[in-house]
Amino acid sequence: MSEVRVTVQSASESEERTVSAGTTAGALFADDRTVIAARVAGELKDLSYALADGDVVEGVEISSPDGLDILRHSTAHVMAQAVQELFPEAKLGIGPPVRDGFYYDFDVEKPFTPEDLKVIEKKMQEIQKRGQRFARRVVTDEDARAELADEPYKLELIGIKGSASTDDGADVEVGGGELTIYDNLDAKTGELCWKDLCRGPHLPTTRNIPAFKLMRNAAAYWRGSEKNPMLQRIYGTAWPSKDELKAHLDFLAEAEKRDHRKLGNELDLFSIPDEIGSGLAVFHPKGGIIRRTMEDYSRRRHEEEGYEFVYSPHATKGALFEKSGHLDWYAEGMYPPMQLDGGTDYYLKPMNCPMHNLIFDARGRSYRELPLRLFEFGTVYRYEKSGVVHGLTRARGFTQDDAHIYCTREQMAEELDRTLTFVLNLLRDYGLTDFYLELSTKDPEKFVGSDEVWEEATSVLQQVAEKQGLPLTPDPGGAAFYGPKISVQARDAIGRTWQMSTVQLDFNLPERFNLEYTAPDGTKQRPVMIHRALFGSIERFFAVLLEHYAGAMPPWLAPVQAVGIPIGDSHVEYLQEFAADAKKKGLRVEVDASSDRMQKKIRNQQRQKVPFMVIVGDDDMNAGTVSFRYRDGSQENGIPRDEAIAKLLDVVERRVQV
Repeated sequence: MSEVRVTVQSASESEERTVSAGTTAGALFADDRTVIAARVAGELKDLSYALADGDVVEGVEISSPDGLDILRHSTAHVMAQAVQELFPEAKLGIGPPVRDGFYYDFDVEKPFTPEDLKVIEKKMQEIQKRGQRFARRVVTDEDARAELADEPYKLELIGIKGSASTDDGADVEVGGGELTIYDNLDAKTGELCWKDLCRGPHLPTTRNIPAFKLMRNAAAYWRGSEKNPMLQRIYGTAWPSKDELKAHLDFLAEAEKRDHRKLGNELDLFSIPDEIGSGLAVFHPKGGIIRRTMEDYSRRRHEEEGYEFVYSPHATKGALFEKSGHLDWYAEGMYPPMQLDGGTDYYLKPMNCPMHNLIFDARGRSYRELPLRLFEFGTVYRYEKSGVVHGLTRARGFTQDDAHIYCTREQMAEELDRTLTFVLNLLRDYGLTDFYLELSTKDPEKFVGSDEVWEEATSVLQQVAEKQGLPLTPDPGGAAFYGPKISVQARDAIGRTWQMSTVQLDFNLPERFNLEYTAPDGTKQRPVMIHRALFGSIERFFAVLLEHYAGAMPPWLAPVQAVGIPIGDSHVEYLQEFAADAKKKGLRVEVDASSDRMQKKIRNQQRQKVPFMVIVGDDDMNAGTVSFRYRDGSQENGIPRDEAIAKLLDVVERRVQV
């Protein structure tokens, strides 16, 4: 056939074209330099792909999600080539794109240093300027093993072709049904410069990489398993333009300033001592004040909404988690059992829900009691891998603000709507306002219960979510094994997304625990169960708020709401009287009576991000007033003492930022 007919698809239109046999996808988009790959019948292809008759072809722009993945994966190849040119003994692991960047794992004799990264980045720039072509080549398993005989990790990947996991990045190498190697070829001579096992696709040439930077290196287990060798991982980032790279680096610099681990140390809020263990935090007095205030407000709001408080122990016999199914589905995330009472397995609890089910089942229940809303600040323990533990946001011991609601099927939709509305309003009270919702549906490989029950649960959740009028994003296969869920995703002050609350419908655990209530007609009926964690965990929410506010908490959450700054020693007693009056009203006010000069005291309190500084000199003492200095350096003078306390009370009670 000398000609082929193809359809060029775009978001707004489609166009049929007749082209010569052998024409590549790149030829269709020769005038658009933003297109770096093609989607043919839904499958991503290199621009060098030879078009076939009947193909429907769509250009993939470099700034699209798929385009960014291709850019970053190609940059990972360039990095790996640079590493092997500089460190010939380095063995290749896996190098996938990740959010905002990429990484590649290497087996080397000693860890990379910051100086090594600078040298590697310089070598990458040389390779980028050479304009080497990325060329795809299909190979047999036997040929791949022969070509990559000196790459033991690649040989392992060849053995899992077609069944590679997305969790460890192996799918970018051998995720398809056939094996392919990508050659980096010299732009002028076509000579082979480097090669890697990879399913692709890739950019046409290394010159198509506009901007990149290496970020850091870290240790990582091969394919994420602690049973495997420890490799060295280099992280990098790549963007469609130098301006976008700069904006990203500026964003990271701002995020670093807001890192809750850094702020927690600077503001003396919490620590994670080695003597206690990774992922297990202790809260210092100031952090304890913030946490207690968060909990107290949440407790009051829950009581107003008709929740009843319960308490449960930290450990339980393993039989409880066998009954709930957690030992079948979640054993890897649990701490190992303790052998007690003559060989009985006891576990630290990873979830509160089985214990709440036992509370429901402790006596007979009537339909008149439903909905029954049980709530607990329940501390749980999950054995997170050391590589993913991260401050308070990914911990091994944490406290959930955990609720389980038991209702009839007739009450289900109304209760879900009420619960989601309560969740969103309470998050707004803490200062988060930018939300979208995510609907997680059944994982076909990991679920209990019938398809019909899952379909009903999913349909109800979708209706409830849509009623909120917020954007709704699907998360196929993302649900826990016992039911679909809605997750509230919140954006913070610098635009990062955090998963906050979850509302999860569950028809399955009531079956496993044989939970029943007496219906109006006297029959025994099965309740519907709703799981709901509003903060996710108190520790994680604490960290999110700390980063959202960059440590400058609104006065109602601030550990110290105001500090008295005397201009001279003769003003200390006056300020102490003011502080005593404020404390009687429930305010957290201190006085800096140290020997430091006034300006140093002000700088110290600015570093501690105290909302109000109360400054007093002779004029204020004589007039019975005080002066406020705010975080931004502005000042309000001559405020009568009672009025000043009233102002403090007002901003605290209204939960506003200053």
